[in-house]
Amino acid sequence: MAKYKRVIIIVAVVLLALLLIWYFFFRKPPVKATFTTEFPRYGNISTTVTATGTIQPVDTVAVGTQVSGYLKYLYVDFNSQVKKGQLLAQLDQTLFQASVDQFSGQLAVANSNLTYQTANFGRQELLYKTGAISRADYDNASYQLNAAKANVAAVTAQLKSARTNLDFTNIYSPIDGVVLNRNVSIGQTVAASFNTPTLFVIAKDITKMQVEASVDEADIGEVRDSLRVSFTVDAYLDDVFDGRVQEIRLQPSVSSNVVTYNTIINASNNQMKLKPGMTANVTIYTAERDSALLIPVRALKFRPDSASLSKQYIILPAVRRNAPPEPKDTNRVTDRKVREGTVNYVWVLRGDTLQQKRIRTGLDDNTQLEVLHGLSINDKLITGQEGGTTTSTASQSGGSPFMPKMGRRR
Repeated sequence: MAKYKRVIIIVAVVLLALLLIWYFFFRKPPVKATFTTEFPRYGNISTTVTATGTIQPVDTVAVGTQVSGYLKYLYVDFNSQVKKGQLLAQLDQTLFQASVDQFSGQLAVANSNLTYQTANFGRQELLYKTGAISRADYDNASYQLNAAKANVAAVTAQLKSARTNLDFTNIYSPIDGVVLNRNVSIGQTVAASFNTPTLFVIAKDITKMQVEASVDEADIGEVRDSLRVSFTVDAYLDDVFDGRVQEIRLQPSVSSNVVTYNTIINASNNQMKLKPGMTANVTIYTAERDSALLIPVRALKFRPDSASLSKQYIILPAVRRNAPPEPKDTNRVTDRKVREGTVNYVWVLRGDTLQQKRIRTGLDDNTQLEVLHGLSINDKLITGQEGGTTTSTASQSGGSPFMPKMGRRR
């Protein structure tokens, strides 16, 4: 029995010695966690939808011809400023003038015949009343008179048609505007047998342009009329142009199983920088709020570890990004879910104690988040941790807009 006690004592002494050796020579002291903190701030936040589109004039008119012939005169060119009723071009009029002259001669003959038949009918009527001629002779004279009248009417109509075709050889501008495109040259033959050929394309007013943007079906539910839009073009990368959504066309476009909807955006072009056909990179602001209380998205992803809760931590100075302006009641959010907010949780520092707070958040642009309730401008918000037994689920940088969002409790 004593032998077993001696063995137990020896083993205990050895284990104790090993424990002491590990404690004093090999054990690493616990690493204190380092927290980064930040104050909420007031600022502007918005959610957006991006798309690409093409710049076009608001109103264009295709000018054609209703008669065939070859182009003899051309009075305007590309980019020419034109007025309504201005002569743009003229087809050769030789054949059309010949038709007018021909029917004019036929009309003169028809009028002469009508004059003769009128006088003849008068004589035949007088003879018929005195019984000098038969009823058949009288009816024949009446028929000849009516035929002469009908012939005059027919030739008059033919002459009118010939003169109209002659007028059609002159191509006039239907509106005030600028010539965007010219499809013909002097000497070219244009044929109007089957459809009206387009000779010119005229833009009514290029100081007002529109962007025809293709919005993905996943985003079209957030887009509505009159939303604010900004866009850039490759020709002026430093310039940002403004516009408004005018309409969303219901006819979808399908390409490679991708469904998009054409969204028309009105834009001013007073500086004449925008040109038809330019590609526009469009940003549509679906919701906006001015002077909102904002926090970084990474604050939602922070979780403290056991060492942090036992006060084994170091607090870095809190960051206050800017002086808070007075909040303004300029809420431009119409979505009910966004107005009521989403329930989330963050950690704040109260003295030397970590405290979890329940907040309601609104707009989220994947970098910063609007706080509707639960925080004040003076709350010291914990946004990240270094050291300790790491519990932060994200780096201290803001969340990437290309990464999927974490689920949030409501």
